[in-house]
Order: sequence, then C-alpha cells, then structure tokens
Amino acid sequence: MDKRTIMDRVQAERDNMIRERRYLHQHPELSGEEMETCAYIAAQLRGLGLEVHEVPPGGVIGLLGGHIRKPAILLRADIDALPIQESSRNLSCARTCISQVPGKMHACGHDAHTAMLLCAARILAEDPPDVPVLFVFEEGEENNSGILTLLPYLDAHFHIGACYATHVRWDIPAGQFGICPGTAMSGGFGFKIELRGRSGHGSRPDMAASPIDCFTQIHTRLMMLRMTEAEPDQVLTYSVGSVHAGQVTNIIPETLLFTGTVRTYDSARAGERFAAAMRAIVVETAASFGCEATFLHFPRLLYETSNDPVMRERFLSAVRTLVPEVQVEDVKPWMASETMSAYLKWWPGVLSFTGVRNEEKGCGAGHHTPEFDLDEDALATGVAAALAVVADWERSPAEVPDGFRGETLPSLLERKL
Repeated sequence: MDKRTIMDRVQAERDNMIRERRYLHQHPELSGEEMETCAYIAAQLRGLGLEVHEVPPGGVIGLLGGHIRKPAILLRADIDALPIQESSRNLSCARTCISQVPGKMHACGHDAHTAMLLCAARILAEDPPDVPVLFVFEEGEENNSGILTLLPYLDAHFHIGACYATHVRWDIPAGQFGICPGTAMSGGFGFKIELRGRSGHGSRPDMAASPIDCFTQIHTRLMMLRMTEAEPDQVLTYSVGSVHAGQVTNIIPETLLFTGTVRTYDSARAGERFAAAMRAIVVETAASFGCEATFLHFPRLLYETSNDPVMRERFLSAVRTLVPEVQVEDVKPWMASETMSAYLKWWPGVLSFTGVRNEEKGCGAGHHTPEFDLDEDALATGVAAALAVVADWERSPAEVPDGFRGETLPSLLERKL
C-alpha cells in the first residue's frame, strides 16, 4: 500500500461509498430478483479492471490478482433486500435516503455490506496486494438460495485459503468493531407444517377433527420443550411466525398451516435434540386429535456461524495494529442466522460485526423493521477492518488445514433455515 494510512485511504473514498450505499438503498431487490443490483455490481468491478464472474442465481464475483499463485482471501457481502414497507423516518429523524420501491427495503444492512465491499475493491485495485482477493456478492442470503449455486462455483473455480465478512449491527455503537470468540450467530432450522383434520360445522365439533385445536396443543407442548430438551447453559429459542386456518366463523377448517424457526448456538447437541423431539410431538399430537401432519419444510439444521480461533486472533491483531482508529470491543453473539456459516465450515475465517447505532441520528431500530437505519459514517470502520484483514493475509497466506472440513459440500448445503 502507499504511504497513506488505511483510514486515510478509506476516508478519501467515503463520499463514493455513501453515494453507492444510497443508490442501492433506493433500489432494493428481493432474494432471487437481484438482476439490476448484480448488473450494477458487475459494472463497478469491471470498471476497476477486475476479472468478473457472474453466477446467476448465486451472485457476482470479482477477482483481483488472479495471476498470483497463492491462496486467495475471500471477502463476502450479501445484496438482497426484504419485503418491508420502509417508514419515512427512523427512530427520531427523517431519513437521508428512502427506498423508491414500495414494499421493499434494505432493512438488514445489505446495502451497506455491498457498498463497503465495493469501496474495499476500489482501494485495493489502486495498489493491489501480492495475494489474490475475491470480492463475493451473494444473492438470496435471506432465503438461503444464492449460496446453493455460489459456493460450489467458488470451490470449483478458485484456490481459496480463508474467508471474511462483516455484518452491521443495530445494537453496537457506530465506530465499534468486534469479532466474537467462537459462535458469532445462531444456527437452527425453519419449519412449515400442515395439519389436516376433518372439516365440520361449528355447532358440532364432535363430528369434526379440528386442526386448530390440534395446533394449540402442539404449540403449547413446543413452548415447554425448551425446558426439557436443552441444557440450562444451551441457548435455544422457538417461535411461530405465521398460522393460517379457516375463513368462516362457524366452520371448523380442514387444514391449518403454521411456520416458524428454531435458533440455537449449539446445533449439534441442543438443536438436533430439539428437532427430533419436535417432530415426534407434532406427529403424536396430530394423531391424538385425529389429524395428519405433513412436514412441508423441516431441513437439516443450519450450522451456527462459528469463527475460526486462529483467524480471529490474526485478524483482530491486524485491525488493532494497522487501524488504531478503529475501536475494537468485545461483542456478544447475535441470535440471528447467516449463510456465512457455510463459508466458515469450508474455509477458515471470521464474521465480524460493525456497529452502526447512533441515537443522535435516530439509528438504533432492530434489523428487519421499517425503522431500521444506520449511521453511514460508521461504514468506514468496516472497510478499514477489511483492508487490514487483506494486509494480514498478504503477509502470511495459508492453505486450508488438513481435516478442517467435516462433511461434503452437498451435505453442507442441505442445511438451511
């Protein structure tokens, strides 16, 4: 790198990064619909002279230093938005920019992730490091779809030694940065279950088999299951997000559909145990109510996002040394889930957190809410940390250790929410 500090270089690109973040925020696209976003990213990367791979429906990859025969460092951002109508104000202020697409919003910060990674690409393209760098922009992170195409493509076409990503967080003050020891985000599974009973008139419930009555019993039992199937020190949550049944006041419906998620920091023990007990409870309770249960979605558990201890120490040390302006703090794990969990099972690396909370600017609403907003000035922290990670990797690139991978890639990709 040139004689400017890393933060100097980031601040020189600040206005471009914020401009890109606002453009992306104003033009959100949902999972599986990111055609314009991908085209925009690909054009930016080509303008920097990077080798660009477009991998629909997985995402876009930019390669810097493809001629260098060393293991690459993979930097990843997710790019999809959510089906949420954005509020005109955040917690206390008018927004700096707002979605121009009704019913769609970057309510998780993926616009910021994309803008930060494009900024890092611009800076590194000016003075390329002596290692290959992959800039990976993932489609469909919110519904776990893009990774099914993207990860096999990355594995087949590139020589990768490590991976890195950052996620903005609403509950961490702007300017703070951290990498959790061990688990950073939860694993778990989603479920979609249909209960089919026997329809009847509301005046004669004895002649019907109500899937509503059946569901209420299942839900009560599952709410209690956490106490019997997870040890006291194991973190696990269960929640139902939707219930659909019936349309008429005096008609007992034939079917009920309910969906939800289970999250845990210990998928191998607490998660697997809860999943097995949950399946048994649903089947047994349905039978006792004269109903039949169909598991429309009940996948293998998504792994928790686990940081590699060696890479964590390396990258934290690099940030502290090379970017002393960044406030490195201990941060707690986050109960949300991430497809980065799969990358971290295939290549050593970390998922870091970049704080974006600033109450004076009204930034502090939770992710996936209409009021979610972020302090754009905090994005410099995320970019600077990524540049420090690349500088550390350039100093000492390495191969994936023998025995690091515990299962095949197809098996890994079966795991999802």
